[in-house]
Amino acid sequence: MHILFWLIKDLCWCLVYKPLGIAMIFPTLSVAIYITWQNRSNISELFHNLAVIFWISANSFWMISEFLGFDEKKIYGDFIGKNLALIPFGLGISCLLYYYLIIVPKERKVLNKKHG
Repeated sequence: MHILFWLIKDLCWCLVYKPLGIAMIFPTLSVAIYITWQNRSNISELFHNLAVIFWISANSFWMISEFLGFDEKKIYGDFIGKNLALIPFGLGISCLLYYYLIIVPKERKVLNKKHG
C-alpha cells in the first residue's frame, strides 16, 4: 500500500496533477510513519524506515516547490527553493550513517564478546 501511494504521488508530480499530488503526501507519509512505528523494536528497521520518512518528506517538499513555482527562486546566493529539500535528505542520510557507523559496530562488538 505504501509503495502504491508513493507511486501515485510521484506520477501526479510527473503529470503535474497538483491537487492530487499534494493530497497523496498525507497517505504516503502516514503509512511510512505507521510502518516505522510498527517496526520500532527492530533497530535496523527503525533507522531504515526513518530514512524513508525523511526521503518522502524531501521528495514531497521538492514536488511542492515545483508545483508552487519557488523551486528555482533564489533563497540565498545560489541556494534555490528546492535546495531546502537537502535538509530532510540530509536527515535521512544521517540516520543511515548513524546506524551503520555507530550502532552496527557496537552490535558486532557485543556479538563478538558473546561468541569470542
